[in-house]
Formats: sequence, structure tokens, C-alpha cells
Amino acid sequence: MASAILASLFHPSEVLALVQYKLAPKANYDYSSNKTRERLYYFLNMTSRSFSAVIQELDEELKDPICLFYLILRGLDTIEDDMTIDLDIKLPHLKTFHELIYQKGWNFTKNGPNEKDRQLLVEFDVVIDGFLQLKPAYQSIIADITKRMGQGMAQYATAGIHVNTIADYDEYCHYVAGLVGLGLSELFSACDFESPTVAKRKDLSNSMGLFLQKTNIIRDYLEDLRDNRRFWPKEIWGKYADNFEDFIKPENKENALRCLNHMVYNALGHMKDCLEYLGMIKNASCFKFCAIPQVMAVATLNMVHTNYSIFTHENIKIRKGETVWLIKESYNIDNVAAIFRMYARQINNKSNPLDPHFIDIGILCGEIEQVCVNKYPGSTAELKRLQAGVMAGTSGTVLTAAAVVAGAVALRNTFA
Repeated sequence: MASAILASLFHPSEVLALVQYKLAPKANYDYSSNKTRERLYYFLNMTSRSFSAVIQELDEELKDPICLFYLILRGLDTIEDDMTIDLDIKLPHLKTFHELIYQKGWNFTKNGPNEKDRQLLVEFDVVIDGFLQLKPAYQSIIADITKRMGQGMAQYATAGIHVNTIADYDEYCHYVAGLVGLGLSELFSACDFESPTVAKRKDLSNSMGLFLQKTNIIRDYLEDLRDNRRFWPKEIWGKYADNFEDFIKPENKENALRCLNHMVYNALGHMKDCLEYLGMIKNASCFKFCAIPQVMAVATLNMVHTNYSIFTHENIKIRKGETVWLIKESYNIDNVAAIFRMYARQINNKSNPLDPHFIDIGILCGEIEQVCVNKYPGSTAELKRLQAGVMAGTSGTVLTAAAVVAGAVALRNTFA
């Protein structure tokens, strides 16, 4: 806690959020009356503390379906992600996982001993027991998304863990994350917490997943390189290097940053869709569940932009104080729009005028601001309040949306 406060020392709002978090009474979820349910939430905590926290804050009707949706997809991903499993074992399981979740007593013991979520699959019969207790409508949604995701994973496992074109990149991210967004939207609508429109806007649900996945792929460059995976599309990185691993060489720093910022520009393209989606969500618990990962992704994208550390250090993350502050502030659309605006400004202000995508990034950041100003006018007052804490102790000029757009367009016209 002390180190987290020290890291946030120049951000008073983060320090306050950390202190409030430390002093606040902790939620106590007791599932001991149902042993299956108790074990499910044990696995949820084991596989992801961050998702566990937001899932357990959902209204009761959705809590178990989304917990099980997460655990089933985590089990599928644990098979796909384990490079020690032979393809002749992996592929059939990926393709039929949506059928296996209906088989009482089924489990999987062929993960390598170092696979961190191995135990989830060893005891997967517990997940199946929980899944079979869900309403048939929820089972159908979860099984359909599992089927489509497993087939997509099998396709890329066969082709090799690399992505060539931007279209391939979007397709891969759709299979592993966009489909999650579609499934969640269908669950929200199926329980009548949200309008049927939420499930029908598949384009927006897909963008929600793509934005999260692309941000993680950018951040995890070194980890994926170590594991011989290439999720950055060659259509992008091939413009800046002959080999994907060339970016870790100090002499290639300039091109590495150009490639990085090209990837950031690609991810930024989903932010307007994410805002539009969040603007449709009316249930308070669904809103926070959706908004928190998105603001974390925006903050992470800001952190990696022009940051050469991703080529030299694994597991770089936003400050704990920043995480706690974002969770605290992400309770309505005006606040979230203000957070998007704040980080869009920071991304734009950090851009290097000599970078090939300086103008493109500037235009996108300006468009994000304009969407917020036009659709969520309450975000302007919230932005001023947020910046009073976040920007304390920092220096630099913050450009307005109009200045960003006007300047970027003028530069584009000059060099067209």
C-alpha cells in the first residue's frame, strides 16, 4: 500500500482513492451454503481477481451466468494457450468444447504442469455442474459463443500463432474477445436488464472486445515474443522492421516507436464505438461491469503510447492508484466520457510531430473529444474535476478538441 501511494504521489486523486479503498469495508461474499457455487467463485478469484471483483458486483440474476461464461471461456483459452499440448489433442477439444460443457463429470488433465490455470480444467466437472443449473436461454448463449470461439481458435492454432494482415488481426481479436462482447450483450438483453438493441448492435459489442484485446496485445509484445507468438499484424510491423524481434534492438528504437504508435492508432479507432455502446447501457451494475475494463484499457493505451519500455520490460501496468481511482470514477456515462477525453488528450499531447501517424492520432483524439462533447455534455464539468487531481504535479499544455482537429486537419492538408 505504501509503495502504491508513493507511486501516485503526484496524483492527489489517486492517493485519495487508495486511502478510501484501504479504509472501506470489504465486500464479503459467502457461498458456503452451496458447495458447487463456492468452488466456482474460488476458481473465479483464482483465475482473475480483477474480473472476479466486477462480476460479483453484478445483480444476482446475471452474477452466476457471467461467472460461468467467464470460467468456460477461460477453460477453452487455457487449452488454446498451452503450447505444450500437441495439436492432435488441442484441435478436437477446441472444436468440440461447446459440446463438452454439457457432459457431466468431464474434465481435462493434459495441460502442462506449469500452466497457471491447469486446476480449473482438472476440476472442470464443477463448472459443468454450475452451467447445467443455468436457465436454458443463458446456456444457449454461452454454448453458441463457446462454439464460435473454439472454431476460431482452432483455425489460428492450425495456421500458427502469427497474424499477417490487419483483416486477420481484426478476425483473430473477434474470435478471442469480440465474441465475448457479443455474448455479454446477449445475456444483458436476455435477462431484460437491457434493451434488445444492445444485443442487436453486434458491431459495437465486437468493438468493445477488440479494443480490450488490441490494447493487451500491444502491451504484451515481449511476453508473446518469448512464447513465439506474433499477434501484431505483419502488415503493420513489416513497414518498420525485417523481423518482428528487431524492435528489441537498441539501434531500432526509432522504428520500434513508430510501429508501436501505428498499433496504438489502430486500437484508438474502436474508442468511439465503445463510448456509443456504454451510452446504451442503463442497468447500473451492467454499466460498471462494462465500463471498468474499458477505462483500464484507455489508461493502458495511454501508458504504452510512445513508451519504449514495452520492448524492454514485461508486465508493465498502470499504477495501482490509477486503477483504484478509475474503478471509483466509472459509475456513469458522463464520468467515463470525461476519462476517455482526458486520456485522448494525453495521448495526443505525447505524440511526436515527426511520427508518421502523428496527424492520424491527432484527428482520432479530436473526434473522440467531439463525440463526448456532443453526446455527453455533462462530461465537460466532470473532465475539469478529474483533471484537477490527475494533472496536479504535471506540466504541459492540454489542447482543446477544436485545436486538435483544426491543427491535425491543417497539417494533413499541407502534406497531402
